[in-house]
Amino acid sequence: MTKKNSKYEKARMVSARAFQLAVNAPPEVSVSPSDEPLDVATKEYYEDKLPLKVVHKKKR
Repeated sequence: MTKKNSKYEKARMVSARAFQLAVNAPPEVSVSPSDEPLDVATKEYYEDKLPLKVVHKKKR
C-alpha cells in the first residue's frame, strides 16, 4: 500500500476480503485450489492488489 496502514486497518481489510473470497469473489492473484481465503487475501494485501482501501475522515 502506498500509505502504511495500521495493524487494525490491515486486519479489517484482509478479513473483509477473505469473506468476499469465501463467497466466491474472483481472486486478484494467482492461487491454487487448496489455498484458503485468508491466505489469498493476505497475498493480495502484500502484492498491493487488494481491491479495498481505507478512507479517513477529515478532522474538524
